[in-house]
Amino acid sequence: MLQRLMRDHKHIAILLNILSNKLTRLADGNGVNFNLVRDIVEYMQGYAEHSHHPLEDIIFDYYSNKAGLANCGQLYNEHHRLAEASGSLIYSLNMILSDVVISREKLIKDLRDYIQLQQLHMEYEEREVFPMFVQTFDDNDWDRVAVLCQQRLVDDPLFNDNDKSMFEELRAYIEKAETTV
Repeated sequence: MLQRLMRDHKHIAILLNILSNKLTRLADGNGVNFNLVRDIVEYMQGYAEHSHHPLEDIIFDYYSNKAGLANCGQLYNEHHRLAEASGSLIYSLNMILSDVVISREKLIKDLRDYIQLQQLHMEYEEREVFPMFVQTFDDNDWDRVAVLCQQRLVDDPLFNDNDKSMFEELRAYIEKAETTV
């Protein structure tokens, strides 16, 4: 399960890098493909917020119970803040794509805040949360966690080989970027 979370983080980092590049272009006054930016944020809403983060929450609950700790709210609070930030950003992007004027400064700020929040969140989990799991869990714990997580396990709609039609433009963009590097 931890390997899956780390793989998700690797994929999210790829998308945050694309968003960072789009942010730089936007801040420099250049045009960006807002559909692509929206696709990334929609992916984050659909997959990260509805599968990845709930898996982390389930595992953290299990960890807290096993360690006899009161549940620290930081992980849950960050997941909530990320959902709020993506909601605000997707609202702005949808307004822009509907030809409603949104100030460039607001969009730049929302995008910058979103990227930073995502990056800091992943760093926190990889630095503090995931190592606690590794130190505390044995194979039986990971087996139990896998059973608990079963209902939240969803195939990644972007980084898999199953359904190529979802996020088609974003998938093509990532594949093109990987071949030009």
